[in-house]
Amino acid sequence: MTEEEAHIRHAGPLTYRGSAIPQTTTDQRLLDQRGPTDWVHTDPWRVLRIQSEFVEGFGLLSEMPTAVSVFGSARVAPDHHFYDVGLRVGTELARAGYATITGGGPGMMEAANKGAQEAGGLSVGLGIELPFEQELNPYIDVGMTFRYFFVRKTMFVKYSQAFVVLPGGFGTLDELFESITLVQTKKVTRFPVVLVGTEFWGGLAEWIESSLSKHGLIGPQDTHLFRLTDDPDEVVDIIRTSHSDLARENGATPPGISG
Repeated sequence: MTEEEAHIRHAGPLTYRGSAIPQTTTDQRLLDQRGPTDWVHTDPWRVLRIQSEFVEGFGLLSEMPTAVSVFGSARVAPDHHFYDVGLRVGTELARAGYATITGGGPGMMEAANKGAQEAGGLSVGLGIELPFEQELNPYIDVGMTFRYFFVRKTMFVKYSQAFVVLPGGFGTLDELFESITLVQTKKVTRFPVVLVGTEFWGGLAEWIESSLSKHGLIGPQDTHLFRLTDDPDEVVDIIRTSHSDLARENGATPPGISG
């Protein structure tokens, strides 16, 4: 062995040279119970945790019926009129044969889950670990709490055929604009994004038209990537029509939902 070779170590696909060579091997760190446990918190180990969340999420949701993700604020109290809107949206989605997926929290998410469950539909909650305690709401038939936001967001997109956005704050805005961006960039098959509450969302829609579109920061067609309504029945109609139009374009059968 040459002197240069003595200063190189291969560990699987990894190559270390000089002072970067670890003082112990991976097997030593794994098997030595007296050694430090910091390696459990390193990035390579986190990859396994991330992988496990994907596997659990795919396993939980893979056989779910046609579903719609509903986003909205966790801060809305049950006596607020927004809560009643969420309740009616969940009810109408269930009656149309859709499963309802929410972030699993209180407020508007709870309202949609409650409406779906009480109307006999499948109610799903995908929660997230937060610094403050927030349990899944009691109106969930199938639920999972994630460590990682990006894994959770993947589940919303992969297993939903539409997004319904109820009044909400920063988190809801994040989910709204991410969904619109995925449709705009064709990262996902085109699907409907419906904003419920024309008074609440109207100012945002006007700003998108008067600022983003006016200055050419989005295309003229991009202002049509979402729809506004106040009527839960119209939410279902918009979703059905969009799915039927897309199916005709692709020569396929629309998702099977009840009439």
